Amino acid sequence: MTKGILGKKVGMTQIFADNGELVPVTVVEATPNVVLQVKTMENDGYEAVQLGFSDLRDVLSNKPAKGHASKANTTPKRYIKEFKGVALGDYEVGSEVKVDTFAEGDIVDVTGTTKGHGYQGNIKRNNQSRGPETHGSRYHRVPGSMGSIINRVFKGKILPGRMGHDRVTIQNLEIVKVLTDKNVLLIKGNVPGAKNSMVMVRSAIKTGKQKKANK
Repeated sequence: MTKGILGKKVGMTQIFADNGELVPVTVVEATPNVVLQVKTMENDGYEAVQLGFSDLRDVLSNKPAKGHASKANTTPKRYIKEFKGVALGDYEVGSEVKVDTFAEGDIVDVTGTTKGHGYQGNIKRNNQSRGPETHGSRYHRVPGSMGSIINRVFKGKILPGRMGHDRVTIQNLEIVKVLTDKNVLLIKGNVPGAKNSMVMVRSAIKTGKQKKANK
């Protein structure tokens, strides 16, 4: 069954494995999540567990948010996400989900929002090549031909635009260490997002398929 938790990306560091290998890890601080709602097929048409992470100041929360949180005997939360495919019997409204729900060696998928870079040109955004700078060339950093038909640009044409700030999931990352006393997960490799951004950690969904393919 799926397991999940919400946390905050603190940054990256490196640790030594038991065999002496230097392993780069991402530090994810996941203070206890509160189960705000358990959705069932009878009441909601699907099964999921709704978790809340990071307290929201009272002045920033509205009456519906306060009423929803009061059912779980907690305060309004800044981040609320649902996890599907979980064992509903393991969750109760108002209970907490801590980092010890995962163990060392677990394979997880991590979802976050990438860093935003604002409006960027086609060279930085799409890794296109620039034109010559001399000999009368007027093609330097422009995106190139807009298409062979007058008054029409083909769908999918690579152009300048907003770069970054996308929801991205990196799959099959390994949890190297679980620090229950500090509410911290050390995940091998990098995860999307800037420092102090919210990330969602859940059980990997493709590990079984990959194991079958390798046999």
